Amino acid sequence: MSETTKRSTGQHQVKRDSFTSSLGMMAATLGSAVGLGNIWKFPSMTGTNGGATFLFVYLACTIVVGLPVMISEIMLGRTVKANAITTFNKLSPKKQPWGLVGVAGVVAAFLILCFYTEVAGWVFAYIFKGISGSILTTDPKVASDMFGQLISNPLMSLVWQWIVLVLISFIVTFGVSKGIEKVTTKLMPILFCLLVIVGIRSMTLPGASEGLKFLFAPDFSKISGTVILMAMGLAFFKLSIGMGTMMTYGSYCRDDQNVPMTATKVMLADLMVSLLAGIAIFPAVFAYGFDVTAGPSLLFVTIPAVFASMPFGYLFAIIFFVLAAIASTGAMLSLFEVPVAYLSETKQMSRKGAVITTALGIVILGAPAALSHSLTADVTIFGKTFFDLFDFLSSNIFMPAGGLCICIFTGWVFGKDRIREQLSNIGKLNNGGIISLFTVLVKYVSPILVALVLLNMLNVF
Repeated sequence: MSETTKRSTGQHQVKRDSFTSSLGMMAATLGSAVGLGNIWKFPSMTGTNGGATFLFVYLACTIVVGLPVMISEIMLGRTVKANAITTFNKLSPKKQPWGLVGVAGVVAAFLILCFYTEVAGWVFAYIFKGISGSILTTDPKVASDMFGQLISNPLMSLVWQWIVLVLISFIVTFGVSKGIEKVTTKLMPILFCLLVIVGIRSMTLPGASEGLKFLFAPDFSKISGTVILMAMGLAFFKLSIGMGTMMTYGSYCRDDQNVPMTATKVMLADLMVSLLAGIAIFPAVFAYGFDVTAGPSLLFVTIPAVFASMPFGYLFAIIFFVLAAIASTGAMLSLFEVPVAYLSETKQMSRKGAVITTALGIVILGAPAALSHSLTADVTIFGKTFFDLFDFLSSNIFMPAGGLCICIFTGWVFGKDRIREQLSNIGKLNNGGIISLFTVLVKYVSPILVALVLLNMLNVF
């Protein structure tokens, strides 16, 4: 973070870091949205929920649920130019506890990091396993046992989680412009290129057309209430909303940033990554007759078996897990920045101190999550391991509840006048139609749909 001294006040004042360009802002925001959700969760949920039918519903849900919340977060963050908690405290009417929404976002980001760093550790481990060729087997049982050996090894679970933490901490220490922006502007193009390479290879396989048909030819008779609710939940998770990340990144925006356009570009680019991941995975899965409904095991069990079946599979397996590691890195940078921004801005910590404090907190609380498949497997809270509990609390409660509150706050407290002022950049942008549509969505449509997501996550219906 850059610092400057203002002698007129007699005190050292911190000049807040920011993104240096619109491209940098978009790359970082896209890096936040594009994570293992695109490479892991999207293909597995698409496979288990009807393929193209689920994709169609997901796209609609992204537009009416995900995009309005993303625009809201970026707009609110840019308005105050502060961390999530301070943003709500400054914008809230007196004696109204909206700051708790910011607290929930910071807590959600921290809890996600406690288990997400472990999953990312598995991905990084599989890069090295791919290099050694040990993961290339067409026997699902062998692949499953190999994955089981990795996650049930206490030492390896902790070591890989700590390796990931050291990497992310190192990048975030350099700040927003020299760390996060610089890294993501390099990683995102590499991610796209690797996905295209694997996708082209997948489409050239015999029988790949069935996989493309599964992904792009919808059967609307398969649309159900469950499919819709699952698609809305995925749209929420994949765009990194409801956890303070977009609000924090929004606070680093330049004043001339076109927020609705940036958010829309990020949404479309995120969708493109998901589609490329689907093109890379489903044609190959169909070509070799593997189970398209494998669910979460698709990444670590089915995919290695698929690559083992194809020519040059050794090379493409390595490429695939490298791109998965890149995707997870971009997402973790944004999550890590949420508590770091809060600590550095409100607790008078240096950026380095905030990074170390956050990392140590994840080491302490993340260890039980990392050991949930070994030493702490029998320790449960409400019937859930630490890994599952952190996932449930963040994904099923904090994120949708936070998103619901953000919609209500933006539409009914922040208000249409300030919305118009901020999204038009004080009248400099001619996007009145977009602002009117956004206002209707964020006030009336999105809150209802997000509430349904929350109730579904809580198994109310």
